[in-house]
Amino acid sequence: MASIFSRIVSGELPCYKVAETDTFMAFLDIRPQVKGHTLCIPKREEDYIFDLSDEELSGLMLFSKRVAKALQEVVPCKRIGIAVVGLEIPHAHVHLMPINTVSDLGFRQPLEMTPEELAALAAQIAERVRLDT
Repeated sequence: MASIFSRIVSGELPCYKVAETDTFMAFLDIRPQVKGHTLCIPKREEDYIFDLSDEELSGLMLFSKRVAKALQEVVPCKRIGIAVVGLEIPHAHVHLMPINTVSDLGFRQPLEMTPEELAALAAQIAERVRLDT
């Protein structure tokens, strides 16, 4: 059975997309830990991030870097924290989270955001993602 992320990639499930290339996709987490919590994934389903090919892994990190830069332009913060947990969904993914303190990166009770807030935030970040550089 396809992961929820593969179902998002195929268009079977909706998402709040902020960036997409032929091989990667970024979208807002619908259960965000902080405002702007974004997930970056390879489109090809692979459970464990370190099972990705070297090319896919480096590509995912470079893609995530571009998304992080756009995210920081939209959500004021000191840094964009990055986490790879990999246990919650069997599809490799990177969490990008705007942070001001170390504790901001902790996973806890999700931040409540309306669909309208998520859509507006996704659109703002998408406008600033630079994929051609």
